Amino acid sequence: RLFFIFIFQMVLMEENQDNFTLGTTRILLKMLPVKHALFNLSIIFSFLFVQLCKELPARTIGLTWQLAYSVSRHGSSLKSLYRHLSSTESPILIIIKDAHDEMFGAFLSHPLRPSETFYGTGETFLFMLHPRFKSFKWTGENSFFIKGDLDCFAIGGGSGHFGLWVDENLYLGRSSPCYTFNNCCLSETDDFRVMEMEVWTFS
Repeated sequence: RLFFIFIFQMVLMEENQDNFTLGTTRILLKMLPVKHALFNLSIIFSFLFVQLCKELPARTIGLTWQLAYSVSRHGSSLKSLYRHLSSTESPILIIIKDAHDEMFGAFLSHPLRPSETFYGTGETFLFMLHPRFKSFKWTGENSFFIKGDLDCFAIGGGSGHFGLWVDENLYLGRSSPCYTFNNCCLSETDDFRVMEMEVWTFS
């Protein structure tokens, strides 16, 4: 598990001062048990990760991050992912590492599940994490937040394009600009291969 209570407090304390330094980041990240995470904890990447923490909704502050699923530990199966999330009502954080060592993902207001229609709220957002950080929040243009099918899942949409789409084998994905988040392509190319994917819950 990763415990981020202290790091969230520090982020909130220093956010208004705009002086969250790389040195502070190094100290905070050394305090966290991260051996099960995919994150490359270089100084620059640690700073980008702190930026992601600052984008999360207030209701996640003080909660424990629980690794609910990872491709390397649990296998590449969307059905298996659904089963692992079936007992939680927690929002989730998806982080993907692709074949180009880029990292990106989505924060979902509700857990992934098979659904006939899109669901979720405006808390949902997409982000790029590495090599640079950028978040894409809800534009209000539509409500195509989360859609789970048996053969894929999709985050964001409009005009036939999904902000983030991943297949049933959790291996092939695609990212396109979409109206929901007005995002750019999250990966280097529209189509990408998933080398690792982690799904985190909050409790």
